Amino acid sequence: MVEIISKRDGPRREDVQIKRLIEQNRSTIVRLADQISGGRYSASRKPRQQPKAEGLIIHVGGGAAPVAEAKPCIQVTMNGRVISKDQNTGRQLHHIGDIRNRDGEPTFVLATKQNGFFSPVEGSVAEALADLDGSRLAASYTEEQLAADIGAKLGID
Repeated sequence: MVEIISKRDGPRREDVQIKRLIEQNRSTIVRLADQISGGRYSASRKPRQQPKAEGLIIHVGGGAAPVAEAKPCIQVTMNGRVISKDQNTGRQLHHIGDIRNRDGEPTFVLATKQNGFFSPVEGSVAEALADLDGSRLAASYTEEQLAADIGAKLGID
């Protein structure tokens, strides 16, 4: 057996009853809304006076503010990421590698496909830093010295 359900013309009977109930009790609903909102409901429903311009007002839209040229520096973050960042904005420019524990010692791992990174560094950067890949950090060779060596090899002061 097949039942065919078609949409009737006009609103449903239940919708008409609810709309009529709301309209009949509109004053009570507004009074309760004002009581709950501290009068802000009625105030929000009133038309607002549009501000009038005094004198010549010019609004220039579009475009972001001009950005100063990036001033890169190398930093080792607290979670062991070695990045180049812009000193002006603090934004990360490139991810260079990580400091990972290998055989119980912190070791610098260059961000290359061979080391399992999804977003490797550019080829020229990888060539310049190839001899630092696998460098072990110790009391004699610290994170600051590693960052200075990376900066020197990349020409970043």
